[in-house]
Amino acid sequence: GSPASQWLGFRPSLPDSRPVIGASRGSSRVIHAFGHGHLGLTLAPITARLVADLIGGRGDPARLAPFAAGRFGR
Repeated sequence: GSPASQWLGFRPSLPDSRPVIGASRGSSRVIHAFGHGHLGLTLAPITARLVADLIGGRGDPARLAPFAAGRFGR
C-alpha cells in the first residue's frame, strides 16, 4: 500500500556548503562545529581532531579561517 505519512528532513548546511568550525567570538569557551550537511558522519573524525586541537591550545587559526562563522559578515 501507500505510506501513511511522509516526512522530509533538511540537511544542516550553509550557503557556501562549508561547515563552521572554530571558537565563538562571544566566548573562547565555546567551540562551533556545525553545518556539515550530508557529510556530517564522514567529516566527524577530522572535525573532532580540529576541535580537540583548539581545546588543547594546538589549533592553527589560519587553518580554520575558511570555516570561520565571520565569513558571513556577521
